[in-house]
Amino acid sequence: MVPDEHEAPAPWGRQTWIALLVMGVLIAAVVASGLLIKHAIEPQVPPALANCATSTQIAPHEFIGPQPMCITATQTLQATITTTQGDIVIQLHPEVAPVTVNNFVVLATHGYYTGLVFWKAEDWVVQGGDPRGDGRGGPGYTLPEEPTVTPWDAGAVGMARVPGGPVNGSQFFIEKAAWPGAGPSSVYNRFGTVTSGMDKVQALSVSDAITSITIKVS
Repeated sequence: MVPDEHEAPAPWGRQTWIALLVMGVLIAAVVASGLLIKHAIEPQVPPALANCATSTQIAPHEFIGPQPMCITATQTLQATITTTQGDIVIQLHPEVAPVTVNNFVVLATHGYYTGLVFWKAEDWVVQGGDPRGDGRGGPGYTLPEEPTVTPWDAGAVGMARVPGGPVNGSQFFIEKAAWPGAGPSSVYNRFGTVTSGMDKVQALSVSDAITSITIKVS
């Protein structure tokens, strides 16, 4: 019996090689563009903060404890919060609230705030930094009180807290106008002042979010 003869595969032609080459180029382009996008959305960390590491992370927005100190009270620090309304520039105040500023800087440089919404927007204040988006979230730890005598008026930036509770570890607010009534009755760790972009602050609503935060050291 003559065994069956299987037809040998046709040799690859020039068109096949061109098709494979084109496919390879397209795949490489897609991978490269993905890497570029990833690099573009990663927080840009200035050299002076290159050693700022987080505490042990136990969930995407939760840590085992407060952030290690990596700034000094003598540094001039500025944060640019890019939102869906535009940029808000904040002068940070490590000279009066070093722990709070350090906490904000470490979280910001590691992308903690990217994508988080401003879950609260009232006539006089907007508030964000809550990973849950409902006012009840935080990074898994609280902050110590850092009292200041700086006035609470339009452009003031502080940390949120439940009345009678501790200072939240990630939620911050920006005043759109003076604090109602006689002002705050608790310590809210005033750690920054808006120097540019108050029109963007005024425009923020609960449909807006943080797209990135960039820290500048000078």
